[in-house]
Parts: sequence; structure tokens; C-alpha cells
Amino acid sequence: MRNLDALFTPRAVAILGASNDETKYGNWISVQALRMSRPVYLVNRRGEPVLGQPTYRTMAEIQKPVDCVVITVPANGFEAAVDDALAAGATAIVGITSGFAELGEEGRATQIAVADKIRAAGAVLLGPNCLGVLDATSDLFLVSNPLPHGPIGLVSQSGNMALELSKFLADRGLGFSRFASLGNQADLGAADLIRAYAHHPGTEVIAAYCEDFQDGRDFVAAAGEAVAAGKPVVLLTVGSSTASNRAARSHTGALTSDSAVIDAACRAAGVDRVRSPREMADLVAALHRHGSRPARRVAVIADGGGHASTASDIADANGLYVNEFRNSLQAALKDDLPPSAGVANPVDLAGAGEQDITSFARTIDRVLADPDIDSVLVTGYFGGYGDYGPELAAREIATATVIAEHVHRHGKPLALHTMCSDSIAADELRRNGIGVFRVVDDAARTLGMLADHADRRPHTRPLPPPADPVTGNGYWDARELLKAGGLSFPAARLTTDVVEAANEIGYPVVLKAMGLLHKSDAGGVAIGLSNEDKLRAAHKDMVTRLDVTEYCVEAMADTTDGVELIVGVRRDPRFGPVLMVGLGGVFAEILKDVTFALAPVTPAEAETMLRALKAAPLLHGARGRRPVDLAATAHAVAAIAEVAAAHPEIAELEVNPLLATPGGCLGLDARIVQR
Repeated sequence: MRNLDALFTPRAVAILGASNDETKYGNWISVQALRMSRPVYLVNRRGEPVLGQPTYRTMAEIQKPVDCVVITVPANGFEAAVDDALAAGATAIVGITSGFAELGEEGRATQIAVADKIRAAGAVLLGPNCLGVLDATSDLFLVSNPLPHGPIGLVSQSGNMALELSKFLADRGLGFSRFASLGNQADLGAADLIRAYAHHPGTEVIAAYCEDFQDGRDFVAAAGEAVAAGKPVVLLTVGSSTASNRAARSHTGALTSDSAVIDAACRAAGVDRVRSPREMADLVAALHRHGSRPARRVAVIADGGGHASTASDIADANGLYVNEFRNSLQAALKDDLPPSAGVANPVDLAGAGEQDITSFARTIDRVLADPDIDSVLVTGYFGGYGDYGPELAAREIATATVIAEHVHRHGKPLALHTMCSDSIAADELRRNGIGVFRVVDDAARTLGMLADHADRRPHTRPLPPPADPVTGNGYWDARELLKAGGLSFPAARLTTDVVEAANEIGYPVVLKAMGLLHKSDAGGVAIGLSNEDKLRAAHKDMVTRLDVTEYCVEAMADTTDGVELIVGVRRDPRFGPVLMVGLGGVFAEILKDVTFALAPVTPAEAETMLRALKAAPLLHGARGRRPVDLAATAHAVAAIAEVAAAHPEIAELEVNPLLATPGGCLGLDARIVQR
């Protein structure tokens, strides 16, 4: 963990490039910095007063200790400004200046050189091409815009995304404990900041917007440490579309990873991934209110049948269980509500709001008290009854207070959707820490995200020590490598005399031509050869068509009740070896029924991946078939992942098919692609 005290709690700071020009960052950041109680030195090469304050032409003129320097000068003066700051003893530099890696290779080279110089001096660099840094707990405001204060630590590679999130959080009564704009991550990366936030007492929840994870394994490790320390990590990233990848490269010079790989990394670290700044604000606020409490089993309460049914469908679509209430709960609700009310779940108050607004609070109290209920989704008109007159308005506001008391007493999440979200009663709920939503989809999705969060368990594993490199990349090389790693294959011979090999193994056999990447597509595989004549005929045909001299003769596996899987590991440039498991055979690329995880994995984790496949019923014995040996299959998958993870020289390692049967698991084909 790097020491970032000079960045977040400096004794004194300097703004290099301070300006009176209200169109420049040097002005905006100076305005914010002058709010601080610590010494602030404004540096301007002309030496003219800035914002009514005296300035210095260089850092050397200050002649007092300065821990942190914010540099806002143009790119052609950035390196000289860094030299000036380091010579004056600064140990943290915030690079607002743009014009480096985001412009191409020349800019990247300059960026690397400057970052190397800063690290060699024992200092840290945030940015360049960033918005600044803030620590509300230490009275540090080195950003271009005023930001709301609160318990959320934000790491963002985009300045504008941070500004938008700040507005969403302010609407929810929240703000930032710390904010660091990553920019191009020439030195400090997301992992460094997440580690610092995990140990920061003022931060309760960590939010991160990242386009480039750099060392993805370090990001996963840092996020996993934060989650284990009780600081949830919520991630917004890009990569699900070609356009977003293109935009990220032009924005920060980032190299994004495939969205499925990022999902796998999030599962490993226990990170919650969201799709938009608004969704991030909703989840961050919910985690701040409720932490890791369960939310899966939800009670839906509405004051109309349409809202009740619609909300139930939306809740189900977000992974929530709208289970029927136990008989005793239904009876209690029925005794209290009008005869036409629905009480089975969803609850339809059936006009009780107009007649007795307090029925909302009593119903919520009853369902929250039930041990079969994890959370509550309220939907409809609550908050709008005050429009019917001052007396009902007063009762509605009082009921809102009582609802909040019930929620806090039971300690279970409640999300309230109302078509009157700007009402006084709705504001009363917000003031008392209740999530109020203008759209029922957002309310249900937030509870669904809370439920997913509560189910997550970080399970990161370190990479194994590198093994001796593999030199060959043919089928036989892959087969022998995997056999040594614990994967079983049918008996086989690598030979030029296919008949002799078959006689040793025993018929039926499979004949495979060596030296072909996709043997099946090229007609280089013949199966079920039951005697010598059939073997000779298949061999002659391959010799004629493929010009291959070396063959693998392999015992024909018993495929009765077997399921063909594909297991592959490819090396992502950011996250390293990534395991893929799916339905295999010749149609694997068409069906695309796959799951992903960071390699290596335990057999238990491999079994979870297998159970997550859409084709999982085939493994359990669908349509009268015998179930496969799932434990043996999971051990085989874990063995493949372990082998690939131990060989950094391998770009791709694939077993297709991996035959799972009631009696065990066999690899039937494999290939290696070297880096």
C-alpha cells in the first residue's frame, strides 16, 4: 500500500499555473483551494496577483515546505513544472494538464518518462489529464468544482462522470468523503486509491468509474480487500459496446477489457457493477443505508391493483422473490384492511390510503416483522394524499415519520416509489433515510442490486508460480501438458504407423491428424474406426487431402449419457488468465452458452460455473439420462485453469470437447496458442 498522506492530508499546497482567467483550470482550482485552512501558494510565471492573492514565479521562491502541487500549465510546460515541484520537495503532484497518452504514442512516451521521474524522486502523481483531488475530512479542496460532502469515496477516470454522480448523490442527501480523478493513471491507479479509501475512517462506500484497469489483478485484490474490510465497492465501467471502447481510447488512451471479463473480475472481488451514474447513486445510497442486509424475498405494497401487479412483475424481473405470505400474516392483514384488499403478496390496500393513511405504516410494520420477508417495495400514490386537504396532508407526513421508524427498528431495506416524489411527505421520508424513487423500475432494481450484493462473497486466488515454459503448441503438446496437470485423456499414441498404434490400444479408435488448428473443420478427425480396414481408409484419405505425416491414434471414448463441454483459458491484457466454461462440441461458437471466472479456480468455484450454464439440466440428467459426475467434471475444469494460470507464455489453452459422463470426465481434444 503506497503512502498517500501528501496527496490527501498535505501540510501545504501550491497551484502551479494559477490564473485570473475564468476559463482556465488554474483559476477554478485556485478558487476552491483558497477555501482551505492550510497554506495555499499560488504560482504564476508572470508573478501577477491572482484572485487578489500574491503569487510566486517559481516554486523555489516559496522557500517553505510544500507537500502537494497541482499543475495546470499547458502540456509543453508540464515536465518543467514537475521538475520545479520536485526540486522544491513536493511528494505529491496532481496533473490537471492534458495532452499525453490520450493523443497517441508520442504523448504516451512523454507521460511515461515524466511518471518515471516522479517515482524515482519518491513522489506520487495523480493524473495527468485529471480533475483534481478532494478530502472532505481533511479540508482539502483541489478540484475545479465544489462537490457535496458525505461518506462516499469516489475514484473516477472521468471528471464529468464525477460531476454528474455528485449531483445524483446530492439529490439523495449524500456526498464525497474523498474524490480522486484518475485521468490517465500514469502513476497512481484505481487499486492504489481503493486501498487508501479502505483504510480511511470517513469513507463508508467506495464508488469507482474506470475505463482502464491497468493491472486488473491488483484492482481485484484491492477491491476484495476493501469489501472484506466492510467497505462495499460499486463499479461503473465501459466495454459492452464497440463504440464505448473507441471512446475510452480517445478519452484517456485506455485499453478496456471485455465486459464478460470485467464481470468475472467483479464476482471474484465481491464488487457490485452498475450500468449508469444514476444506478450507481441508487446503489451507493442503499448500501450506505442498509449495508449487506438480505433483500431477495420482497413484500410488495401498493394502493392500487395496477401498481401492485406491475411492481410484482418488475420485482421478479430484477431477481426478487415475491412469495406468497404465510397464512398468519395474511390473516393479520385481512383483519386490518378493507374486505377488497389483496393480502397474499402483493398487498393491495384497496383505497385504505384515503380512508386511513396510517394503514400504510401498520402494513409495513407487519410485513417487516415477518421472518420470511427480507425487504419491502412500496409503490403508488403515497405522498400525494396531502393534495386532498391540510388534515390528510398532516396525517400523511406523520405517517411518513412512523414508516421510517418502523424501517429503522426492523433493520430491513425498504424502497418507496411514488408518483408524487416531490411532495412534503416524500421529503420527510428522505430526511429520515428512506429511499424514495420517482420510477418503480429504479426502486425494484435497487432492491435487486442489494440482494445481489448480499449474496456476493469475494474469492480471489493468487496466480501460481510460473512453471517451466511449454515449447510446442500442437495437440499432443497440449494433451501431455494437461495430463501432467491432472486431466484424464483416453489412451493414445503419437505415431506415423497408425495401424500398429491401434493394435496396441485396441479398437475402436479415433484418428487425428497433427499440425492442424481446427482439425474437425479440415476433416482431420475420424471417429469410431472399429477395425483395421476402416482405419487404413481414413488414414489414406487424410494423407491425400491434408499432407500430414504424424497422427494421434486414440481410444474411442464411451459417450453414453455424456455431455460435451468446452473449457478455455485466455490471457486478458489487464486481468490475466480468464477461464471460460460452456456447452462444447462443434457448435460451441454458435450456442455461446458460457460462464467466465478469473483463473485459477477451486473445484467448488468450477462447479458453481457449471451449474450457472443454461445447459446445466443436461449435466443433472435431463430427459431420462443419467447425471454426469459433476464433482469429477469440476475438478477437471479446475485442473485446466490451474495449468493455464501457471504458464504465462500461453495466450490460449482450450479443451473442446471435455466429455462429462456418469463415470468421470475425459479430455477429447485440446489446443495451445502461444503468446
